[in-house]
Amino acid sequence: MIVYKSKEEIELMREAALVVSRTLGMLAAEVKEGAIPLELDKKAEEFIRDQGAVPGFKGLYNCPSTLLISVNETVVHGLPGKRPFQNGDVVSIDCGSILNGYYGDHAYTFEVGEVEPEVKRLLRVTEECLYKGIEQMRAGNRLGDVSYAIQQHAESHGFGVVRDLVGHGIGKKLHEDPQVPNYGRQGTGKKLKEGLVLAIEPMITLGTHRVVQLKDGWTINTADGKPAAHFEHDVAIVDGKPEILSTFDFIHEALGIAIND
Repeated sequence: MIVYKSKEEIELMREAALVVSRTLGMLAAEVKEGAIPLELDKKAEEFIRDQGAVPGFKGLYNCPSTLLISVNETVVHGLPGKRPFQNGDVVSIDCGSILNGYYGDHAYTFEVGEVEPEVKRLLRVTEECLYKGIEQMRAGNRLGDVSYAIQQHAESHGFGVVRDLVGHGIGKKLHEDPQVPNYGRQGTGKKLKEGLVLAIEPMITLGTHRVVQLKDGWTINTADGKPAAHFEHDVAIVDGKPEILSTFDFIHEALGIAIND
């Protein structure tokens, strides 16, 4: 069952999302060669709690960490470890928070040092896929319109679209209905309505779309060992149009990337 939110609830969800946005912005300068994922995880938990929120992932489904940190061929759900980041790595950091009883949840893929041009292009296209999907999140459209926009853009650039993992509704629970695949057909699926809030999260690969889960029960890798990218925003339908509740502005500011007004 889809739980639609009032404008007041959406504003509370924006506050929860911005806790994550600020946390990812704080981490942006820390994602560099030699950084230890476990240490970033500790910093993130402290930073979230300092904002009056609590980590959204830690303890949920027995998750042991505040962050999910996925490096190179790990698509999502990587558990923070002791291996330092190395030059050329790409690092997806997925973070969640709970504030005012609502979840925030989004992700960004960072570059460490000098990244191969084709991998850099993968990151650029995956972020573009996110916004292509968001553009279709309008009242009266169908869920398949969002999914198709993501798939078409990724595959038109020769990249793989992960099928086994999806975006989702979000609210008082981290994972609510509906599921949001990153592939699909236009004009199919649930009709999008006012008050819908989704976590849209393209997971795009340099090679095959197939994935494998490691024995830890969490880590999801590409089946061919090639890199993947993952970007995620929380988005609500407000007055019939998509409104992004999270922001990458804190990340861009930290990295010296020009922010578009």
